[in-house]
Amino acid sequence: MYKGASFNLWRPDTGSYYAWAAPEPVLDFLQRKRLRAGNNQRSAHSEFPLRYLQDQETLPCYQPRIAFRDVARATDRRTVIACLVPPRVFITSKGPYFLWPHGDEKDQAFLLGILSSLPLDWYARRFVETSVALFIMNSFPIPRPPRENILWQRVVQLAGRLACPDDRFADWANNVGVICGPIDEDEKEDHIHELDAVVAHLYDLNEAQLIHIFETFHDGWDFDQRLSGVLHHYRFWRTRL
Repeated sequence: MYKGASFNLWRPDTGSYYAWAAPEPVLDFLQRKRLRAGNNQRSAHSEFPLRYLQDQETLPCYQPRIAFRDVARATDRRTVIACLVPPRVFITSKGPYFLWPHGDEKDQAFLLGILSSLPLDWYARRFVETSVALFIMNSFPIPRPPRENILWQRVVQLAGRLACPDDRFADWANNVGVICGPIDEDEKEDHIHELDAVVAHLYDLNEAQLIHIFETFHDGWDFDQRLSGVLHHYRFWRTRL
């Protein structure tokens, strides 16, 4: 059973867990709770077809899902800590996750990429004090380019690859169209830098604004190397737009 500290950015399993649970009683409880929620128009579960809700195999815990840490502070190294967590784990309320009545794994990869980027986190730090509450998360400005947009496609590729370090994510990775498995640290760092750069373009940030984000993100942090890597990719993508 996961808690918030069970995952980190691009690290779906830290080895620190809340507890262990016998699957059957918990699955039965979650299914009953979901069916009740499906009758409540204020619940996200009401957006799913009844046949879908009645099938216990569609419970979110059976599939990889994007979770984020509820506990966060604007003074932490990162404020929004989101991750694609592996299937067949339960999560406490300190790790809220997204439901998807519409869209597919590529849409999930895009959202994960935005949430994991430095530009989004800089914005979040303007509002978060002690918790990434749902009403704050829901207010984040998420770019919505068409799927044909090359920036949308690149975010999907980068975030999809970063999110899938082992075989637990093989089916999800296949649906996104990315490789699943361990990633070299240098390649991982380069992907993270490029992701920040591509997301900056999606937010229509100019170079001065991107530099300002790094300069004001966290007091005293050493950002020169990362900023250099991000600017390299930012300038490359500027030539393609």
